[in-house]
Amino acid sequence: MKIGITGATGQLGQLVVEQLKKRVSSEEIVALVRTPEKAAGLGVEAREFDYMKPESLVKSLSGIDKLLLISGNEVGKREEQHKNVIAAAKEAGVKWIVYTSLLHADKSSLSLAGEHVATEEALKASGIAFTILRNGWYTENYTGSIAGALAGGAFIGSAGDGKISSAARADFAEAAAVVVSGEGHEGKVYELAGDESYTLKDLAAEISSQAGKDIPYNNLPEETYAEILKSFGLPDFLAAAIASWDTGASKNDLFDGEKQLSKLIGRPTTPLADVVAKAL
Repeated sequence: MKIGITGATGQLGQLVVEQLKKRVSSEEIVALVRTPEKAAGLGVEAREFDYMKPESLVKSLSGIDKLLLISGNEVGKREEQHKNVIAAAKEAGVKWIVYTSLLHADKSSLSLAGEHVATEEALKASGIAFTILRNGWYTENYTGSIAGALAGGAFIGSAGDGKISSAARADFAEAAAVVVSGEGHEGKVYELAGDESYTLKDLAAEISSQAGKDIPYNNLPEETYAEILKSFGLPDFLAAAIASWDTGASKNDLFDGEKQLSKLIGRPTTPLADVVAKAL
């Protein structure tokens, strides 16, 4: 039984491989990556796998029984890329695809949702058994800004009082490993989010407490936040996207209270305080 992991050298993919190796033999795991040389440290077989080279994907998927399709990181190209993979998987005889989607993708106002919904529909139409992991926000999406907040004296954003049910990236990776190595998940859609929910004001208070420095949360209009992000050197499209995602968070697009993630991994999700401490 071979399990293929796309994007295995990415931040999530590496953690999934690490978790999978606790559950199955390393010989059963195949890292599907653009540059196999970069996967040398994973300790598993690596094959070249480029979403934009559909003619090579079938060969790379040869002998793969289960496929974890980690969504690509090229926003705007993902629908095409994912459909290339799904078509190749069908031709190669892959029996089951587990896909990392977006929390409440079918209802979310986030600009990211469209490509995920299109991929989910393509999976359902493929005839291949599937499971959809609708991942919420990684807590690291926010804690990565702590250094800047400490330097600037404030944590900024446009999320208002929206509740965010994030979890550590490692929590989502463990869930993916549990599902793709387990049984009884076919046909299911899991809404995955952290056990605790917080606002960015709460996050700023946690940072202040641990850093011993008052770091208030400054809520900004979406356009103002985008302009500040541009001034930090972010490309215009990315700055606008990040600011818009915060606006989505203000509408509780990143909130979920069902605790399906902790149920899957059999433990509480990593507390916000722990991720903040690690970032500090």
